[in-house]
Amino acid sequence: MEEEKHLAVFRGRQIRRLIYNNEWWFSVIDVVEALSDSVNPRDYWYKMKVRVKDEEGVELSTFCRQFKLRAPDGKLRATDCANTESLFRIIQSIPSPKAEPFKRWLARVGYERVQEIEDPELGAKRTRALYKAKGYPDNWVEKRMRGIAIRGELTDEWNKRGIKEGRNYAILTAEISKAAFGMTPSAYRRFKGLKRENLRDHMNNLELIFSMLSEAATTEITRNKDAQGFIENKVAAQKGGRVAGGARRQLEQETGKNVSNRGNYLPKQQKVKEIKNQ
Repeated sequence: MEEEKHLAVFRGRQIRRLIYNNEWWFSVIDVVEALSDSVNPRDYWYKMKVRVKDEEGVELSTFCRQFKLRAPDGKLRATDCANTESLFRIIQSIPSPKAEPFKRWLARVGYERVQEIEDPELGAKRTRALYKAKGYPDNWVEKRMRGIAIRGELTDEWNKRGIKEGRNYAILTAEISKAAFGMTPSAYRRFKGLKRENLRDHMNNLELIFSMLSEAATTEITRNKDAQGFIENKVAAQKGGRVAGGARRQLEQETGKNVSNRGNYLPKQQKVKEIKNQ
């Protein structure tokens, strides 16, 4: 299972998703919120399951699997998720004028995943286009894309060395961040006043550079030390983070400015531009 910072956007609504068995799985709660505009989508989902069971004798939960996704408080929490086929069934039970546009959007997203499996470069191109549509400048987008690639190299190494995805990845990432910035990712998110938003999408150029350095250094140390298992990889993560942390402090001493700042890269009031057909 790949659990990255995948967020889909439907008409300005963010929908968490992840890849499992080479297909997208979407957060049902986020879909319910996007279609129903409910102030309490979790309660709406619960009542909808009860109603459909009573009226049709269908258990909507059987269409779902639970995966850990990043919650608004920054923690990974078990969340009902459904693949494209199952979501088509679930949204039949949501009376909303947005249902038909969402079906078209969902079909396109699912088809794009098939294309990405056949040609992985398409995924990178679409990610680049999404960031540009949100208003990020080209130089920032290139750094962000490079950071995604460096992160992928690191997680590939972890996977080869017996590290299980999910909690262990989160712990190792937290060790790198603490050593590099003096904050775990969740603390960093609070520092910037973020909730569900992806932390790195709100880093400035220098923050991205030091994030890349910390993870690239961790990858090199992991390979050179041939770290195996969680404990050895945790030590490598701490060392890799310290490489970036030392460089960050030296730059701060020379400039008199902190690399980490409370600002988000894009102003909060800036409206996210929607991609055509979303």
